[in-house]
Amino acid sequence: MPIYLKKAERTAETGHDDVSRTVRDMLTEIEAGGDDAALAYAAKLDNAPGHPVLTQADIDAATAALSDETKADIAFSHDNVRRFAEAQKATLTETEVELHPGLWAGQKVIPVSAAGAYVPGGRYAHVASAIMTVTTAKVAGVEHVTVCSPPRRGGGMDPAIAYAAHLCGADKILAMGGVQGIAALTFGLFDTPPASILVGPGNQYVAEAKRLLFGRVGIDMVAGPTDSLILADGTADAEIVAVDLVSQAEHGWNSPVWLVTDDRALADAVMARMNALIADLPSPNRESAEAAWRDFGEVILCSDREEMAGVSDDYAPEHLSVQAADPDWWLDRLTCYGSLFLGEEVTVTYGDKASGTNHVLPTSGAARYTGGLSVHKFVKIVTWQRATRDGAKGVAETSARISRIEGMEGHARAADVRLKKYGQI
Repeated sequence: MPIYLKKAERTAETGHDDVSRTVRDMLTEIEAGGDDAALAYAAKLDNAPGHPVLTQADIDAATAALSDETKADIAFSHDNVRRFAEAQKATLTETEVELHPGLWAGQKVIPVSAAGAYVPGGRYAHVASAIMTVTTAKVAGVEHVTVCSPPRRGGGMDPAIAYAAHLCGADKILAMGGVQGIAALTFGLFDTPPASILVGPGNQYVAEAKRLLFGRVGIDMVAGPTDSLILADGTADAEIVAVDLVSQAEHGWNSPVWLVTDDRALADAVMARMNALIADLPSPNRESAEAAWRDFGEVILCSDREEMAGVSDDYAPEHLSVQAADPDWWLDRLTCYGSLFLGEEVTVTYGDKASGTNHVLPTSGAARYTGGLSVHKFVKIVTWQRATRDGAKGVAETSARISRIEGMEGHARAADVRLKKYGQI
């Protein structure tokens, strides 16, 4: 039975009724009022008057504002994400099979026509989110990608976000955030095509807008607060484990971080370091990490690695790090996670920023049933069939009989009419 050396004081929440009402009202008003309504909300909430679409001059200015090193770093990350996405795309194949003589069925892989990518830009400028979302959509074959990201205080999009979105192939970039940004992507405002799918992380208002619009438009997932779990045994370095926990706690006040171990000495050493490491962060990162660790952090002591793996699968974390002996055992055993980081040599930071795997991942236990953003999210797997007249005879007779068992006479007659025309009955 696992022992909680530190138990979360609170449970992460992803939304409230008042948030849902506010978002629903905003979406209704913006859909009815179009560009003007979206601009009014942008002016009110972001103090961002004026047209949000970035011009080539805006992109050129953003490029000029960045150092060569920053541009090289963005290019490095883009190249890794692109190459990994291309490898994923290679697993998507169009197939055809002859089920019976004269009866063929197959599948096609068709990209969606337009995608909307939301890139957070409030307290943190999520440059990597622009890379992850736009690059993956373009590799999948999406014809048009629109990016929305909030303007900075004083106006204008963060130049690194603008540069990254442009480098990765965005067709249009809007300096507009929040619900109004999601609405612009969905409704096709500012001369953009309505998105077939919305992707990218965001705050609780962005997440709620995506949830309310799901069905009308596809979404990658309904994201809650980011969460991370570390599996560590007695071979782990307590300092590195603690630093990694703090690095993920800085995401936000309600971002859970969990340590699961079978070594009491390691657990004690990690807990002893947490407060000092958090105190050493700059503000406001420090306040976010402090609240996340205090209210949501957990340390769980298990009897052995099998029990550790069971706890991890129950939590189904967004980010799962293994700092333990025999990494291949863990790779084979673990089943529920958004992205897995095997060994001290890799950290969630790498996946979040530049290693190539996508950082848009399932949160709040959703890793039990889904993975993260990939080229697969931007394509439709559709099926087709064809047959010769002789090849269709057996399936026509069977379909007619099943239809009549179900009481669907109209369906049966659609098969009968073909059998009759072809002289088969």
